[in-house]
Amino acid sequence: MKIVYSDLYDLNLGDHVFPSVKYKLTKEKLLRDGAARPEDFVEPVPATDADVALVHESGYLRKLQTGTLTFADILRLEIPYSPELIRAVWLAAGGSILAARLALADRAAVTLGGGFHHSFPGHGEGFCVIHDVAIAIRRLQKDGAIRTAMTVDCDVHQGNGTAAIFAGDPGVFTFSIHQEHNYPYPKPPSSLDVNLEDGTADDEYLAALDDGLRQSFAALKPDLVFYLAGADPYREDQLGGLKLSLGGLEHRDRLVFEHARIQGVPVAVALAGGYARHLGDTVRIHAATVRAALEFAVQTGA
Repeated sequence: MKIVYSDLYDLNLGDHVFPSVKYKLTKEKLLRDGAARPEDFVEPVPATDADVALVHESGYLRKLQTGTLTFADILRLEIPYSPELIRAVWLAAGGSILAARLALADRAAVTLGGGFHHSFPGHGEGFCVIHDVAIAIRRLQKDGAIRTAMTVDCDVHQGNGTAAIFAGDPGVFTFSIHQEHNYPYPKPPSSLDVNLEDGTADDEYLAALDDGLRQSFAALKPDLVFYLAGADPYREDQLGGLKLSLGGLEHRDRLVFEHARIQGVPVAVALAGGYARHLGDTVRIHAATVRAALEFAVQTGA
């Protein structure tokens, strides 16, 4: 199984609650632990402007590329604008396209970035500039590589941009399991939303996830699953209010892959959010997700 990564994934945010250095640290941990070898990593190329335009409105893209976002636009993003930021998110979209293609070939692939699920066609918000996963799905659909897709979003925050982009599209099933009383407000409806109460812990979460996955695959057997494996349901996350343990999050990953294995569906993974009080915990959670993907690839013969 291949792992898509670039040093340029770093969003260059400086002292910010979103620690984009986590991408590099996750790669280093995987190598240090022997979970991956240097040759397992592949470098993406940026998405083309035509790729990004499959999802996003031309006026919004023009503002991003020319540095003409309004003050209100930047407030909504909640991250500072810079040319390095735009380079990073175009590259993340290219990474998700590559991970999707590799997953179709090898049954599984991971990009150590992406999962920017709060981005809408005409604006970004919640640290998300452009929607890399939606861009990847639309690009593969345009190429004829897939007809249908499913997003399984286990970030603590509902995937509002994903829900809005694919609303009314029978070819893409959007499943989001998240903390109900948390960002974003409002929450446009996904194909299936599982709204969890504050403080939900391992057992209740895993039962709800299992049921949600059963419902999702009963509604659509997709050509590809995109798993947004947020680390922020962790009980020590600064921006979350769920109470999953490290072991519970590992069980979560295995459950997603087990359902995909039963259905015979390839899985592309993007890491999405993660804001633990101790950065090492976020890195540990992300690395465990990659290990679960590697196990899935072995089980499916990739």
